[in-house]
Amino acid sequence: MMNKKDLELYIHIPFCARKCAYCDFLSFPGDQQAQREYSFKLIEEIRCQGARAEEYQVISVFIGGGTPSILKAEYMAEILCCLKESFHILPDAEISMEVNPGTVTAEGLACYKEAGVNRISMGLQSADDQELRWLGRIHTYDEFLKSYQRVRMAGFDNVNVDLISAIPGQTLESWKNTLKKTAMLKPEHISAYSLIVEKGTPYYDRYGGYEPAEGRCGRQREHECLMSLPELPDEDTEREMYYMTQEFLREQGYERYEISNYSKKGYECRHNMGYWMGTEYLGFGLGASSYFEGCRFHNTPDFKEYCDAAFDQEEEFRKVLRQDFEKLTIEQKMEEYMFLGLRMIEGVSAQEFVSRFGHNIKNVYGMILSEMEENGLMEWKDGYYRLTSRGIDISNYVMSRFLL
Repeated sequence: MMNKKDLELYIHIPFCARKCAYCDFLSFPGDQQAQREYSFKLIEEIRCQGARAEEYQVISVFIGGGTPSILKAEYMAEILCCLKESFHILPDAEISMEVNPGTVTAEGLACYKEAGVNRISMGLQSADDQELRWLGRIHTYDEFLKSYQRVRMAGFDNVNVDLISAIPGQTLESWKNTLKKTAMLKPEHISAYSLIVEKGTPYYDRYGGYEPAEGRCGRQREHECLMSLPELPDEDTEREMYYMTQEFLREQGYERYEISNYSKKGYECRHNMGYWMGTEYLGFGLGASSYFEGCRFHNTPDFKEYCDAAFDQEEEFRKVLRQDFEKLTIEQKMEEYMFLGLRMIEGVSAQEFVSRFGHNIKNVYGMILSEMEENGLMEWKDGYYRLTSRGIDISNYVMSRFLL
């Protein structure tokens, strides 16, 4: 039998109960009719895409959003069933699903597990109820605990918890308390990100210099509400939180394998590692991005256009599901291999670079690698170039130096 190439799949569920103040993802509330219509279209897209990926085997699936657990469990089961019918999914594939406290039930979890989900990712963000309110979350810490217990009782033994540091009003003490309470639950994986204030979010209005337009009373009231939020921690406090996270989680037995991700041994997120290592992936659903057969593209972010499209018609398929289509040059592929791979604590493999691109890494990046090593930002170890602790601190700068 022909050797199949590895492929990852991402499914985007855009619905949520309420959009959080810091969120810039493509998400919005949706009623039952919208959810049913969207589920049908997802299934239609999956079937059409599967027919174009017969040379591939699926090593991981990630269902994200939005809030996937807001979708009826029976819809999710139908979507996963269609995936299995349309793609060659390996028996040991990692199948992850995001769930949020307040939207997950014991019945739903049992349905997900029966449908093949074997990894759950839970959004906690903070163990402090006041901080959760400032973030715009719909749950309390106690509600998270109850949801976490349901996940464990449903038999899931691979669970991630998402946390965010440097959020409004947060102190070193409250962040350490969040880390302690999370570690006590013994999840297999912890993602600990530092807040980024993104354009287009209410947080950007508050912390990015927004000035309300005259005559827009509703907007003015929203602005006044936002302005009542406390300040963000200063830069020094944010860095202390960052170092505290590394030290505390290491003491608790979590290995840092990527800049913002920690896991128990053997529980690294295989799906995200695939992204960082350049594995091809197909994204399904509204606005989902793909890297497939050396090309990048994304689906339409327009709900009506997506739901009205006839995916079996080639012209509409390409118009709706192949937007901003770009075939990557070898230089672009090398750039992405470097600045994504350097997120991994292990770094990038010189041997793998040759295998992929047919060029010695030193012939392409020799001067930059030497400069980074001389400045103590990178090091060479066991066949890998990787960031040092100092390099990780200014990783955005280091990674930008590898753009050709």
